[in-house]
Amino acid sequence: MRYFLELSYLGTPFFGWQRQPDRPTVQQTVERALSTLLGEPIEVVGAGRTDTGVHAAYYVAHFDTTRPVGDAAHCCYQLNALLPDEVAARRIEPVAEMLHARFSAVERAYCYCIEPRKNPFTRALRWQYTVPLDVERMNEAAAVLCEERDFTTFAKRNSNNTTNRCAVRQAAWQVDPQGVLRFTIRADRFLRNMVRAIVGTLVDVGRGRYTPEQFRGLVRSRDLSRSSAGAPARGLYLCDVRYPPGTFERQPILYSPF
Repeated sequence: MRYFLELSYLGTPFFGWQRQPDRPTVQQTVERALSTLLGEPIEVVGAGRTDTGVHAAYYVAHFDTTRPVGDAAHCCYQLNALLPDEVAARRIEPVAEMLHARFSAVERAYCYCIEPRKNPFTRALRWQYTVPLDVERMNEAAAVLCEERDFTTFAKRNSNNTTNRCAVRQAAWQVDPQGVLRFTIRADRFLRNMVRAIVGTLVDVGRGRYTPEQFRGLVRSRDLSRSSAGAPARGLYLCDVRYPPGTFERQPILYSPF
């Protein structure tokens, strides 16, 4: 039987989602806990890869079992007892055998948080950037992303992507009452390191290095050497994964860093 597992995790102690032979990752941590709980070897397939230090406020993975999970809610409770403090299981739900956590997803969203001051309590959760930023200019530039399709400028070198085309459906900055900047970007797919490269370049727009029109030129150049340095991993969160209507409906986020 196939099950979807909703997770949240703090990426700080992990070397990304994908399992590695000699470093702790979220995938192998979850697999180890599920295998212990269910009494059989379990392989977990995630909705996508998050890099070292990147967090997930909302994440979806699937796993298969040879026998049904009895009480899914109780199983989720027991799984949390086996997982480290940095990983939380939120729900286990049976799904159709053909539904795939990664390939069936039709939309994903990332959020990036910038705090404009030094704060020892959020150091691992936000990029603390004290240079004044023009958010209006950053939003003007961000709107360009919804008009383009080729994001080679923000691709990671030697990533072996079959295509660098993505359909960005939302890209905007908001400022909360405490002055924290939050960038939300929503698309059908993302390239490796794409969001961090975009954020780093938009910050350069906000501090006056580029105009919004120059940002448009950078995107259209399809030259990855022209994007700015990527923003630090600690401010980035996968915050949504969506599937076709009627296949799997996500639950509201119960706890969030935002």
